[in-house]
Amino acid sequence: MSLAAELAVNRTIENPQVGDRVTFLTTRAESGGAYEWVEVELKAGGGNSLHYHTAFVEEFESMEGELYVDCDGKTFVLKPGERATAPIRTLHRFYNPGQTGIRFRVKIVPARHFEPTLRIAYGLACDGKTNKNGIPKNVLALAVIFQLGESYLAGMPIWLQKGIFGLLYRIAKWAGTEKRLLETYCHGT
Repeated sequence: MSLAAELAVNRTIENPQVGDRVTFLTTRAESGGAYEWVEVELKAGGGNSLHYHTAFVEEFESMEGELYVDCDGKTFVLKPGERATAPIRTLHRFYNPGQTGIRFRVKIVPARHFEPTLRIAYGLACDGKTNKNGIPKNVLALAVIFQLGESYLAGMPIWLQKGIFGLLYRIAKWAGTEKRLLETYCHGT
């Protein structure tokens, strides 16, 4: 199967642990690395924890329902058509405190490794290799996701996160974990 055909078949991925779906509208390959554009279906009560990125901006736009975005200490409630941006190194998160599912889009600028990061994380969840919050049970797989995702958690100094996950990532590369994850879940993306 050609890469184009494979991408067309696998444009939508799901995470059964956290109950969301992501559809890749424009991939890194299609934009020449300039951006990635995804549409997210997020169940009631779904969302992520406070975090920040060191290499890309996220631009959120609500499509259906109210999307809550905490960014730089402020809460934005986005109604359909409204937008919010999380600049590089800005602490942020998105979530759905409502009673029904919502749909929104996110543009990641530049694309970096967003798609492979999500494909690995969701693939592990589908294979039962994550906890109920979608966190990989294998610490080396977690290190690969952290490294590729260029994302860091609130409350822990970045130097400590880079030190711990950097070392674990080097071990994951040496042990072939990264290669196996990319081959298993990314299929050439």
